[in-house]
Amino acid sequence: MDAVNVAVSGSRGRFHLDMAFEVPTNGVSVLFGPSGCGKTTILRCIAGLERMSGHVVVAGQSWQDDRRGLFLPPHLRQAGYVFQEASLFAHLNVRQNLEFGYKRRSASLTGGPSVDEMAGMLGIAHLVGRSPHNLSGGERQRVAIGRALLSAPRLLLMDEPFTGLDRQIKKEIIALFLHLRGRLAIPTLYVTHDMAEVAALADEMIVMADGRKIIQGPPSRVFERVDLQSATGRFEAGTLVVARMLERDIRYDLTRLELSGQDLFLTGVEAEIGEDVRLRIRARDVSLATERPTGISIRNILTGVIAEILVEPDTAFAETVVDIGGSRIRARITRMAVDELGLSIGSRVFALIKSVSFDRRV
Repeated sequence: MDAVNVAVSGSRGRFHLDMAFEVPTNGVSVLFGPSGCGKTTILRCIAGLERMSGHVVVAGQSWQDDRRGLFLPPHLRQAGYVFQEASLFAHLNVRQNLEFGYKRRSASLTGGPSVDEMAGMLGIAHLVGRSPHNLSGGERQRVAIGRALLSAPRLLLMDEPFTGLDRQIKKEIIALFLHLRGRLAIPTLYVTHDMAEVAALADEMIVMADGRKIIQGPPSRVFERVDLQSATGRFEAGTLVVARMLERDIRYDLTRLELSGQDLFLTGVEAEIGEDVRLRIRARDVSLATERPTGISIRNILTGVIAEILVEPDTAFAETVVDIGGSRIRARITRMAVDELGLSIGSRVFALIKSVSFDRRV
């Protein structure tokens, strides 16, 4: 069966975890939620580093099945694990750390990148003779990712691996990881509480709170939920859309993209002409007008039709959903604005979006 099927439950002090989910064995599935909700515990249970009641099945192979009394030890699970801290072997240099991962591969496996090839792909070939304590945080995480991938795992587990890294370094490593993941086709379960990382990485998203699953699905659907902030404490409603890269404007250092037949202008997009780019648009960064504004600095003005109006209970706000040629964008505006603009289902509107409000898929 081409799926990762997990069901774990148990208590640690006053904390209780009761979690069950199934995700495909391709792409990146993200566990998202506030600190302390049980995300790391789930990864540890999958890896066999911690035990709770339940079962863990990866692509048809049982790693834990309490009904049969089965519990494979960690070294038999073929799971690659990248922690928040790189956790490299301090007594080994970079090459030796990478070789450790390579030696953990199943003897029946052939092909795949060599240690030197992996070092080259990760941009750390010049570091192979260094000790971990002579590496930067970003360099250590590259080594940790390489070591995990070289073990040719059936499942890659990543526990907030980019937390604390400089924004540009994080962006570069995420881009490298996406390239490697696509080439090696290793399913990944990724833990984060960073919405930008979800937008950049997730193919499937599981939102957690207080040891349980709140919702699961494609990020484009989950991002639309306006009721998740009360559960997670940090979720922010918005939209995930896919736009196509059209051209670069060298004069203004802008990139022109196409979304449902309309133009978007962004800065800093690293994509090839014709490539699809995934964008997150926060509901709070979208304003609405019933006439096209003139004499305004905002460049991204999209024409659409009101598809939904969702009043937020006990607040001054409403979430409106604007259909733009099949793409849906949310705008969080006041209920007063809804009334004064005379908005209703089917109203033609102009959605105003700031360029800086986009999260680019790197």
